[in-house]
Amino acid sequence: MPRDVRLPPVETRVARLNARYRHHSAISVLEHGLRDTDTGRIALVSAFGAESIVLLHMVSVVDRATPVLFIDTEMLFPETLAYQREVAGFLGLEELRIIRASQTALAAHDPEGDLHQRDADACCGLRKTQPLAHALAPFDAWITGRKRFQGGQRAELEFFEAEGDFRIKINPLAHWAPEDVQDYMINNRLPRHPLVARGYPSIGCAPCTAPVAAGENPRAGRWKGRDKDECGIHFVDGRIVRGPLKQAS
Repeated sequence: MPRDVRLPPVETRVARLNARYRHHSAISVLEHGLRDTDTGRIALVSAFGAESIVLLHMVSVVDRATPVLFIDTEMLFPETLAYQREVAGFLGLEELRIIRASQTALAAHDPEGDLHQRDADACCGLRKTQPLAHALAPFDAWITGRKRFQGGQRAELEFFEAEGDFRIKINPLAHWAPEDVQDYMINNRLPRHPLVARGYPSIGCAPCTAPVAAGENPRAGRWKGRDKDECGIHFVDGRIVRGPLKQAS
């Protein structure tokens, strides 16, 4: 979509999109979302984590030229970096953009690389939230792999949601169950992240990700022992909020 095209307000477009595609499948939501004029310019944001291959594969089938944004926090597991290269080649992704924090920002705010030990939210803001916000600036919408079964803030996810008054989040897998994810990977013979077999069902930065015991929530290994369960971009009244959003009491 040309940059000079003015889109209707985000809330208006989100309501129309959810009404239009409410009963569609995940792949249909993705396919139509990439082409619907109400979504505008779209990128897929992927961590190349335990389940990322599902959306990456769908995008490669529908339009492999879709921009894919991968945030390298420079604290990722070596296995994640190797998996990212493997998957990008396997799927033939044509527009992979690797996003990193500027060296100037890292030198100013985390010169010793230990900010995560003192303030995990600030570390996520520096290494992930701010670089991603900058990378998403040219886009009107972005595709996420969030799902209702992950709980917390995600329990009421719709296919389309407003991010402030300037961007749309598209969640094609919002209504999928865990078995849907596994079935898709098996049926399409997709390569698995190597850390999954070692007890990491949810994978982030190495210092802040631990293995999960049998029966635990898959995200229990993320920021274990801390009051934190999200590291993505959130907006309240149009302003970036670092770290998890608190539920209203």
